[in-house]
Amino acid sequence: MSSTGEINMEGSPASNLQDLNVIVTGAARGLGAAMALTLSDLGCDVILCGRSLSALDVVVGHIEARTGHRSQGFMLDLADAASVETAAQEILTNFPIVDVLINNGAAWLGQRETPYESAEVLAAINSAITGTFLFTQAFIPALQKSARPDVVTIGSISGLTNVGLYTASVPFYAAKHGQTALADGLRQMFLGTPIRSICIHPPWLEDVSPLEADWDHVPSRAKGKMVTNRDIVEAVMYAITRPRHVTIASMIIDSDSQGLDYRSHLKS
Repeated sequence: MSSTGEINMEGSPASNLQDLNVIVTGAARGLGAAMALTLSDLGCDVILCGRSLSALDVVVGHIEARTGHRSQGFMLDLADAASVETAAQEILTNFPIVDVLINNGAAWLGQRETPYESAEVLAAINSAITGTFLFTQAFIPALQKSARPDVVTIGSISGLTNVGLYTASVPFYAAKHGQTALADGLRQMFLGTPIRSICIHPPWLEDVSPLEADWDHVPSRAKGKMVTNRDIVEAVMYAITRPRHVTIASMIIDSDSQGLDYRSHLKS
């Protein structure tokens, strides 16, 4: 681990990520920003997508400070089909070849007692399913031009059978189940093509950034601590650096703290 919080993967398969064009949705904050920063550290040309250009510019600035490379940010609202189409066209104009598409963006909607507005429900479902599918579909020709194309979907344990709602709303829970089916449907659609469909299912996460000292301390966390953004970033790195005959179709990340088992959500 370097003093800047970079993941040191020299001599590992990840070293061949150099110069890959990687799209990350939901890249303005949290897990998406952590992935964008880490991939840039590893030499990727990261294309950042999110709903706030000003927030994306902050991440772009951090990337430039760390790597000397100026990444590009594109406004994308996955709940809006017109925004999806516009963003895809703008990106393809600048990047005719896409090596990795990381579908990380999706609207969170938590559990509450008061009724949900229709716009909130539509945003949760459309961002996870409709928008993610349309965005992915737009990049299939660009992915087919790559020597190592991958589509990575960041799902959730909320999208797995027999996992409880916990703090998630029913619309979010349903959307994540649909996203799980979407990733598996893509896997079947890509059969016989060079494109792999990879799905990572995180539990509830502690938000840790590569810009913070806590990032360096994650590998020493004891069992019973929450999973962090770094753990999911490393799971993605592992999946996309497998030999091409291997597809990590579904990777479930669990924890004794806010994981699969309902007991992990009980407050002591």
